[in-house]
Amino acid sequence: MAKEKKIRADFRKNRADRPRRKDVLKHLDPAELDEQALPRVERVSGKGELSRKRTVRVTSESADGELPAQLEVDESACRRGRVLSVRGLRSVVLGDDGQVYHCATRRVLMTLNTGLRHAVAAGDRVLFRPVENTNPKEGLIERIEPRHGTLSRSVRGQQQVIVANIDQLAIVVSADEPPLKPNLIDRLLVTAEKGRVRPLICINKIDLADLAELQPLIGTYSQMGYTVLPLSAKTGFGVERFARALAGRATVVAGQSGVGKSSLLNAIDPTWNLRVRPVSQDTLKGRHTTTNAQLLPLGCGGYVVDTPGVRQFELWDVVAAEVANFFRDIRPYICLCRFPDCTHTHEADCAVKNAVADGRLDARRYESYCRLLADEREEAED
Repeated sequence: MAKEKKIRADFRKNRADRPRRKDVLKHLDPAELDEQALPRVERVSGKGELSRKRTVRVTSESADGELPAQLEVDESACRRGRVLSVRGLRSVVLGDDGQVYHCATRRVLMTLNTGLRHAVAAGDRVLFRPVENTNPKEGLIERIEPRHGTLSRSVRGQQQVIVANIDQLAIVVSADEPPLKPNLIDRLLVTAEKGRVRPLICINKIDLADLAELQPLIGTYSQMGYTVLPLSAKTGFGVERFARALAGRATVVAGQSGVGKSSLLNAIDPTWNLRVRPVSQDTLKGRHTTTNAQLLPLGCGGYVVDTPGVRQFELWDVVAAEVANFFRDIRPYICLCRFPDCTHTHEADCAVKNAVADGRLDARRYESYCRLLADEREEAED
């Protein structure tokens, strides 16, 4: 059994009362005010509700000694399971007994300041305490097991974990309706490189475009070692190959709204019957049909996670200085630059810029790098 420890943890700021009422003098009659009874000194140490900490029992700490940590729980009274989806304050959990439980989350997990936007994410492995004699079956999530392979983004300065415990990221774009966005592909590729998960680039709706026009884009990513799959959920082209790529793996399907993520999954297994809607003909943009990440077990092993469409994807925990390291085609030229802190934008004797000028590095990829670098710098300044 792991040795128990105690650590001091912060509360979320929105989980405590205001330290002082602002309307304390609102109903006070000045005539009844006794100046002699007023205190002459006031404590300004800041020891209010917003600054208090809580001592929690843990069995292990994170690498930096802070939360998230392994909270100490009575494992004999708990079951192990995997979160299938999160809907508000309730999570749907598949227990190790094969039963589905609708679980609330232990309050300490919700109130501790972990830097995460939400405590529980789809794909999490959890320990939960089942509630007896309930229909449907209910439970309480007591602990979240350590995560690996997460798909995260930055939302208002906080980390939003979209899905956890994955080993493959299927980046779905459409050849048309909505138009293909290579820059979104590059952002998701950086996220995959950061999270050390295998990326898979899927170009859906090729029945709406000339495949020959897509060859330069396909060739650019293929030369870097990425797997690129031309697909059509409507005609079935490439769907079987896509299914083989998902078999036996934990895969999250991500992309903008309207590219056909749910349609592709329905083509693999029609029994899922995921909701789909056509693209708006007025804006040529997708409509948010999938509202929350949902884990779907595959009959051939592994599982796939259908996620809501994204219109913008802000990187999490990526600083401007390391952006170039996550571009596979730019990485080999970094050490050849004259200056060790070269940003590859304006410096002299830059090997990256020379490679672009010589045609050895794709110009569009370089422009995508410059745009992403500028966005990360702007976010750091804010």
